[in-house]
Amino acid sequence: MAGAHGPSAFSQYGMQTVRPKLAASVIAGLFLSTLTAFPATEAPLSGSIAGVVRNASGVPQMGASVLLFNRSERLMMRALTNERGVFGFGLLIPDVYSVRVSLASFVPAVKQKIAVQPGMQSLLYVNLASVLSSIELVYAKPGEGTLMSDDWKWVLKESASTRPVLRMLPGFGGSDANQSGANQSNPNESESPSGSVFSDTRGVLNLSAGDAGSLGGSSSQSDLGTAFALATSVFGHNQVQLSGNVGYSAHTGLPAAGFRTSYSHDGSGPVVAVTVQQVYLTGQADGAPALRNMSVSMHDSVHLTENLRLDYGGSFDSVTYMDHLSSLNRFGRLTYDLGMAGQVKLAFSSGGPPTELLMDSSGSQGPTRGDTEALSQDLAALAVLPRLSLLDGHAAIQRTQDFEIGYEKKIRATTMNLTGYSERVNNAAMTVVAPAGAFAPGDLLPDISSQNSVLDAGSYQRMGFAASLSRALGDHVQVGTSFGSSGGLAADDQDLGANTADALRDRLHTSQRFWASARASAKLPVTGTVITGSYEWMNYSDTSMPDHVYLTQSLYAETGLNVRLRQPLPAVPGMPGRMEATAELQNGLAQGYLPIIQGGQQVMLVQSPRALRGGLSFIF
Repeated sequence: MAGAHGPSAFSQYGMQTVRPKLAASVIAGLFLSTLTAFPATEAPLSGSIAGVVRNASGVPQMGASVLLFNRSERLMMRALTNERGVFGFGLLIPDVYSVRVSLASFVPAVKQKIAVQPGMQSLLYVNLASVLSSIELVYAKPGEGTLMSDDWKWVLKESASTRPVLRMLPGFGGSDANQSGANQSNPNESESPSGSVFSDTRGVLNLSAGDAGSLGGSSSQSDLGTAFALATSVFGHNQVQLSGNVGYSAHTGLPAAGFRTSYSHDGSGPVVAVTVQQVYLTGQADGAPALRNMSVSMHDSVHLTENLRLDYGGSFDSVTYMDHLSSLNRFGRLTYDLGMAGQVKLAFSSGGPPTELLMDSSGSQGPTRGDTEALSQDLAALAVLPRLSLLDGHAAIQRTQDFEIGYEKKIRATTMNLTGYSERVNNAAMTVVAPAGAFAPGDLLPDISSQNSVLDAGSYQRMGFAASLSRALGDHVQVGTSFGSSGGLAADDQDLGANTADALRDRLHTSQRFWASARASAKLPVTGTVITGSYEWMNYSDTSMPDHVYLTQSLYAETGLNVRLRQPLPAVPGMPGRMEATAELQNGLAQGYLPIIQGGQQVMLVQSPRALRGGLSFIF
């Protein structure tokens, strides 16, 4: 006989205590009585999770939303409880999972570290309450097969009160093209009885034009003109993504390209990615070498305890431009969940920006989050180039040491964040606009844009903090504001008269400055147009403040005025998928430009160059 685990199922609000053994018997009887509705399938190498949801009075709750997550907190499946409050997930790979149950008027219940073993069925008793909800792992009985079937999905078909919730599930509500994520939410549904090699295939193709970016800018991203991303599931449990960014150098006419391949097993375990890039810097003499980079990265997360999660990883970069450079980048973040009191986070990074960590934890920047966000993030990671500069005629890579502590608190639709950090930057790469002869040969690196160059601004150390507040106003509007203090770069007024980078670096020093920003994002109900705008204020007349990449919150403060538009386009008959037009204005007021007199001439240190981009996206 299976034994009971844990304390009694619940004992509050004057209710009689239910002993675990009795609860196990009740739930087992309930499940056995519904086996006709949930036919079992023989799957000796898989396990299952099933449960029953009741309120504090013991009444089964129909229409409760049940989410299944893997050990990396990635959503795997969704379910709704039937008229008896029963739900089930079958054909699960043996691993550790977590379940979240929610229903209107009740506090959500969460159970972590649910071990699934081959041929075993883990049964959950969910007690929803208005103050304290709980989930008890009652027992795991071998040999029962799985409770998973399609029957339970239709028991709510005639319930008008829960029908809108049902339509939100993948695979329901018609054949809209944006249901491409259905198979990802429940990979078992996408697999044919015979099993297919490739499934859940989706992709995006971007055609863009405009300013190409800057190696010394805050984002250091390259826009080569044509980008694509393709993701598929191999044998149902292996996620593979391939993305590319291709174009031609305007100066040499030679091809420039970047490719990235990432792999993960069933959304659990480490995500491994390999990236190769080659670009030609404009403004060089004919025959100048290309900038080549190869990067191998890994990212994983693990629950050390029920409330403590560790995200960690790193990358190794091999960069070639006149010299051969190697860079080892590492990052880690500890998140401690205080329950209703919020979360505390500790993070560090060494080397380049932790792109994989930012991709995994980035929240939605308003109501633009969709099924293709993972592909868009992969393209964004591919576009990031090493921040290079020249030091004494040799290439140098910017390296950053960052330590952060943060706190996050969510109250309904409002999210509050507070972060403090200490940062040290070596070989800081900054965009510079300088006339001919303002610097000695070998001090400036040609940029992706022919109008600018990149200067090695030396090393600096700074501390700062940021407090942010964001709130969702319904489903289509999100607003936010931030305030903080950080160290910026200022220059002495004295002109030493030397036209060398060493002379300029001697004049630069850090100066603490306050800043404030506001942002908003809205989706127009009729046209579907998504408009996102932000503005960051600071006293830019005498200081240029390099952006800080936050590891403990999704805040990304952008210099000056920034506007983004995303417009869905009507479908073309006979063409699968959908199309979107995009436009972006970055630092539209050209703020953050620090004027300096160098060798009797005026040069500009640029924090974030003004840029205008636009494009057309095909999503399928």
